[in-house]
Amino acid sequence: MPFTPKESMQALRYFYEEMGNKIWSRYGFVDGFSIHHNWYAKSHLAIDQGPIVTMIENYRTGLLWKLFMGIPDIKNGLKRLGFQSPSIQ
Repeated sequence: MPFTPKESMQALRYFYEEMGNKIWSRYGFVDGFSIHHNWYAKSHLAIDQGPIVTMIENYRTGLLWKLFMGIPDIKNGLKRLGFQSPSIQ
């Protein structure tokens, strides 16, 4: 999501809408799959679910970035490291 948001969102929609019956359950996406080998995990890793949700939300609303950049210590640290951005001022 952070590097290819448009393409990543298209992939997520495809995974959910077209392959959902094989790779989606009440716990989210399965741990892994291979369309080529017709293999679909039945397990889930909670550690994988958190980043998926947070990256989608940050893409949609920018909420996490706004909260992160609202922390004075973060801004001060980035300034001291020489970063420049309208978010840092």
